[in-house]
Amino acid sequence: MKHEFKIIVEKHPDGYLAYPLGLKGVVVSEGASYEEALFNVKSAITFHIETFGSEVFEEEDPIMEAFVAEAGISV
Repeated sequence: MKHEFKIIVEKHPDGYLAYPLGLKGVVVSEGASYEEALFNVKSAITFHIETFGSEVFEEEDPIMEAFVAEAGISV
């Protein structure tokens, strides 16, 4: 069965960080490029599901879209 995930990819000075939305548990990967981080997180997702089974799926209110917003906060 194929599952679709929204994946966040962050660019940092030393590489890229990627993680999926909609999974229980922590699944994070990194890479020197966007493509490498995306490839690595797909592998990490597969491993997570194979290890912990179908209970890792968030079944309530699936994420339809994901947005990035900026907010200035005065402290």
